[in-house]
Amino acid sequence: MTVRRLLPPLLSLIATGATALGQIAQTPPDDGMNLRFADGIVAIAEEKVITVDDVRREIAPYVQQLQREARNMDEYNQKLETLQDGIIQQLIDRVLIIKEFRKDEKRRIPDSFVDNSIAERLNDQFDNDRSKFLAYLRTKGETLRDYRREVEEDIIYQYMRQQQRKSQSVVSPVRIEQFYKENKDQFYQEDQVHMRMIELTRSNGDTDSQLKSKAETIMGRLRSGEKFEDLAKQFSEDLHRSKGGDWGWKKRGDLKPEFSDPLFALKKGQSTDPIVTPDGCFVLFAEDRKYAGIQPLSDVRPQIEAMLVTQMTNAGEEHWLERLRRDGYVKHF
Repeated sequence: MTVRRLLPPLLSLIATGATALGQIAQTPPDDGMNLRFADGIVAIAEEKVITVDDVRREIAPYVQQLQREARNMDEYNQKLETLQDGIIQQLIDRVLIIKEFRKDEKRRIPDSFVDNSIAERLNDQFDNDRSKFLAYLRTKGETLRDYRREVEEDIIYQYMRQQQRKSQSVVSPVRIEQFYKENKDQFYQEDQVHMRMIELTRSNGDTDSQLKSKAETIMGRLRSGEKFEDLAKQFSEDLHRSKGGDWGWKKRGDLKPEFSDPLFALKKGQSTDPIVTPDGCFVLFAEDRKYAGIQPLSDVRPQIEAMLVTQMTNAGEEHWLERLRRDGYVKHF
């Protein structure tokens, strides 16, 4: 029996409440899993039995999001199938990774690490109330020893994944340059300006000439050496005043033509003449410029390196997991 056949009935059991897909009953009908799976077993990895309840616990946090995202029931079920397959594989891989760690008898997790992790969980999840913690263990049918082993395995799992990622964290400069040469089109950028602005709001009775006069006074102080940022904090009447009139990077299409045309004619460090509109008077300043074209390698090197590290990490981790799966014992039900 395949993993996929388990999905729709399994997840209908935990999907409750009104959703974008319509009203889902709070008490779903029996899915017949007890008849289909002996003792509710989904898979066995090494000596570890993975149960239907194990899968349910892992899937539950994602169900509401899938309900919101799915446009219809068919898409919902398809997404749930994919999610379930992934969760089952993760649970299997976890067992195989922990086995890989324990193969080296010299490797051990210090008891202090486990103690500290349990103390953190006790504080974060149970308000440092040991009675709540012990009650939680009773509901799961676990002993403190079982829980301690679970925490230790969590630490092992995270450690092994982290070590695998570290092994793929170095990218040669030659590889970065080669990627840049072969993918230059990815690094095209539009003309952009890092814009600051001073806005003088039109009050009742303000004429264009009065607004321009106020703006020219401010411009005079700018020409005398004061910083645009400081002047914006003092005079601007918009929500960006506290940030020195900083509106961040803007593309031409982000602005109306009456603003974009004069702004994109500026060089770095220049300001526009006062721009008068029915709403008020505006002075724009080019804090910095990025001109349209392919960005130089020096600007995008960190971006390329991060992309390649991600690719290498994903590929390396998949090869590693494939080896563990090949060498381990796994049986699906």
